[in-house]
Amino acid sequence: MNANHRKGAKSKRRSKRRTWIKLTDEELLKWRICDLGLHIERTVLVERIERLYEELEQRDIRFRPHVWLGEEWFSPDGIPGIAIPFYLAHPRLSRLERRQMLEVEGGTEDWCLRILRHEAGHAIDTAYRLHRRKKYRELFGSYTKPYPEYYHPKPYSKNYVLHLEPSYAQAHPAEDFAETFAVWLRPRSPWRATYEEWPVIKKLEYVAELMEEIRGEKPLVTSREHVDSVRTLRKTLGEHYAKKRELYGIALPNLHDQHLRRLFSDAPEFADAPSAASFLRRHRGELRKAVAHWTGEYQYIIDQVLKEMIERCRELNLRMDRPVEQAQRDALVLVTVQTMNYLHGGYHRVAL
Repeated sequence: MNANHRKGAKSKRRSKRRTWIKLTDEELLKWRICDLGLHIERTVLVERIERLYEELEQRDIRFRPHVWLGEEWFSPDGIPGIAIPFYLAHPRLSRLERRQMLEVEGGTEDWCLRILRHEAGHAIDTAYRLHRRKKYRELFGSYTKPYPEYYHPKPYSKNYVLHLEPSYAQAHPAEDFAETFAVWLRPRSPWRATYEEWPVIKKLEYVAELMEEIRGEKPLVTSREHVDSVRTLRKTLGEHYAKKRELYGIALPNLHDQHLRRLFSDAPEFADAPSAASFLRRHRGELRKAVAHWTGEYQYIIDQVLKEMIERCRELNLRMDRPVEQAQRDALVLVTVQTMNYLHGGYHRVAL
């Protein structure tokens, strides 16, 4: 077979794999992830991964975590690498992710780099076995502590940095280290000034000391394994999203009717006013995004809170009893409170 023939056959195989690009969502959800033919090469991810490597080089860190496409963001135990979610490898899949989950985690350059720095923290921890050190355990806790299915965050604690989410560093000692590392790694990070009066400054200074100690050193763990790569994922996209929605949408708190009645009214004099359910449906998107910004919670979970509110308003036949702008402000407060109740109630699931 000559070179031109091989090139033509390869092009045809690629063209056949990418027939899914123009499918409807309903048709695309029937495809298995392993059949999508996805690669990191020739995607926006290449530049973002190079940015991460440049940041490590600027800090004189020799280690470079290897990367691959997987189902979600994660760095496996014992493997000093980073899995990047498959939906970031093609705009069509990013659009599907947004429609299914209401947002694309890591979808912007800044967001993607924030997550890459966090996952690099996990990878470098593994590569140099940093969690085995006594001072690491004293400052962050035991790496071998079991991950909780849910945790009770303290949003205003100054013992943790603020990076991916307001309270994510509190989920587990490994996440605490990864978040702290990410804050330290960010170029021109003003971490000394930002956290100067916080107890967490000791963790940041320790990370700086650790990185100075290992700079230029070869990693102790060098496995290049790709755990749960897209090539091995035989589930369909539909099965993937059904499981993902279940993971992020369970155990929502009960919404007390008295809260809704403070926001809206079922009094006879407002019987001809616009319905509260219609009002919330109309402003659902902006409320969801605003609460997600302030709480760091997944938009999908916030949308479930809103969905419950809308349904209960309909059942109670609640109506608008105040100007729209005031109702918007009050609704934002209530949805935020319900989301924080979700967090404080121990319902905040740890994303693995």
